[in-house]
Amino acid sequence: MNDMKLNLGCGNDIRKDCINLDKHYLSGVDVTHDLDKLPLPFSDGQFDEILAKDVLEHVDYIPLLKDLLRIMKPGAKLTVFVPHWTSTNMYTDPQHKHFFAIRTFGFFCKESPYLKSVDRSYYTDFHFSSLKARITFPRHFGPLSWLNEWLVNIHPKVQVLYELTFWSRLFPAENISAELVK
Repeated sequence: MNDMKLNLGCGNDIRKDCINLDKHYLSGVDVTHDLDKLPLPFSDGQFDEILAKDVLEHVDYIPLLKDLLRIMKPGAKLTVFVPHWTSTNMYTDPQHKHFFAIRTFGFFCKESPYLKSVDRSYYTDFHFSSLKARITFPRHFGPLSWLNEWLVNIHPKVQVLYELTFWSRLFPAENISAELVK
């Protein structure tokens, strides 16, 4: 049996192994739906994997995350790519509504490497079981980009340190990639 995969807010990034959903009818889009209009047109527990690449910054993402959790099977994975708050890409698109930091998705997880000593369960009535996240960097710094990315992602505490210090202003990030598991 094949895994059911959803490519959320796909735009022109059509993936043959996925159900491709976008707000706009584009060639290759399987389902046309506005992500700010919930619930999504899928059954509970339908998907093994969901990809949300460059989409959450455009929508009211907290209710959307809750609905994505609804349509995910137990143990399913949600992979998210969003612009980091230091990224110039965050500010160039006038449709971007939200900023993201490495600790953002920790607010929606039972186990977070970023908020271990802080109980945030009262923030939402839903939670993913686990989170892994990385900060990526634009490649225009050459070898410094690779080195910086390796250093920053050594440990969650280093990721937070990066964001809290001048380091993030000297070497602005590009994206956050996060993997959330139901």
